[in-house]
Amino acid sequence: MIVFDSSALLAWLQGEPGAALVDGTLRQGGAVSAANWSEVAQKVAARGAAWPLARSVLLSHGLDVEPVTRADAETAALLWPACPHLSLADRLCLALADRLEATAVTADSAWAQASVKVPVQLVR
Repeated sequence: MIVFDSSALLAWLQGEPGAALVDGTLRQGGAVSAANWSEVAQKVAARGAAWPLARSVLLSHGLDVEPVTRADAETAALLWPACPHLSLADRLCLALADRLEATAVTADSAWAQASVKVPVQLVR
């Protein structure tokens, strides 16, 4: 199972470095936290792109949008001391990966410094 960070999905949508690696994993399906989904929608719209089209393309790959649970919120909060350089959305992605026993996929190089127990795949 794969959990996608917003940076990985944005890299794929925008054809940025790492997009090919995301493409390979996205074809297998996976999940994204609702918090990261919101971040993707916000950044797509901010660039003037059509969110309805981007949403349809992402969902056509079998991507599941998972709610943020109370346990996810608490796990993300507990990650903060070990990963203060990661945003709340990043920590929620890691919390979802932990809950689903999945690998978290990101294009954010700051995650290389993260001391977490879930597997993390950097795409660039």
